[in-house]
Amino acid sequence: MKHPHKQPKILIINGPNLNLLGRRPSQHYGTLNLTELESLIQREAEALNLEAVCRQSNHEGEILNWLHASLDDDTAGLIINAGAYTHTSLALADALEVVNYPVIEVHLSNIHAREAIRHHSMIAPKALGQISGLGPQGYILALKALAERLSP
Repeated sequence: MKHPHKQPKILIINGPNLNLLGRRPSQHYGTLNLTELESLIQREAEALNLEAVCRQSNHEGEILNWLHASLDDDTAGLIINAGAYTHTSLALADALEVVNYPVIEVHLSNIHAREAIRHHSMIAPKALGQISGLGPQGYILALKALAERLSP
């Protein structure tokens, strides 16, 4: 059941290897670690009167379970950086077909300026939009877009 008096809940999912932020090549992923990125997201969400729920997993099934659970837990929007699953996971694409809230795909690096396999996204056809190559700012822009879309 939706609760109109509550802040809209935004699920932020980071996929495989994003727990290694701060150790991965900074030219692609920047210098923030995952904890710092999540703190940045939380501060911006609070400023936008959103509730941000940040999750990270290296396991495709766990990400799918979070998406399935979000269908019944008042989730109002999703920001997803599925990492390598972006380019390979039909299961993730299938799960996103069922969600009934806006989805924004985010990537820290410009996936279109990298290896050819990274140019195709299984998520993009299910997403409201894609933000790629703007580093942590991509998450902030995605939050702002969702806040605007969800405002009465």
